[in-house]
Amino acid sequence: MMSLSEGKEAYTYEDYLNWPNEHKIEIINGQLYLHTVPPRIHQEISIAMSCQFFNYLKNKKCEVYFRLGVRLPSGNEKSDKEIKTVVEPDIIVVCDKSKLDDEGCKGAPDLIVEITSPSTAKIDKVEKFNLYEKHGVKEYWIVEPEIKLVTVFLLQENGRYGRPNIYTEEDKIKVSIFEDLIIDLKDVFNY
Repeated sequence: MMSLSEGKEAYTYEDYLNWPNEHKIEIINGQLYLHTVPPRIHQEISIAMSCQFFNYLKNKKCEVYFRLGVRLPSGNEKSDKEIKTVVEPDIIVVCDKSKLDDEGCKGAPDLIVEITSPSTAKIDKVEKFNLYEKHGVKEYWIVEPEIKLVTVFLLQENGRYGRPNIYTEEDKIKVSIFEDLIIDLKDVFNY
């Protein structure tokens, strides 16, 4: 992922709407990021994990999406077009359907999964961690394919992420926002 902030002080959702769909593009606090095409393993993990969420969520109030645009307003925008943070997480779970519209999701999803690559690890572990915490994402997962590790952060009552839970390819993760959903990492890291 590379930053492309030269030429403009701050990018907005209006800019995002006018870019071609051939690349994954995100804006974090007005800063533009262009992502490279993820490797095959990244996509395999995303599909395997999404399928487990999808199968569990059939006929339930929450929905799972992958690569859906998420607009995170700061609160002082006069219109959606002025929003300066638009991300496309690898997987999101949204339980408040009023946040969903034809463009994606406006507001914090309940759960976000980011699958790192060498070029995105710093952004996922620092910038997005702080961003998702600030906006109240209840559960944030960072998946590291190279070492087959998943780090799960849960939002605490004080609005901060607590100490992370770390899982290996042999583990199963109990999803905290649901009563009985368990993600089996053997199926996720089966490559």
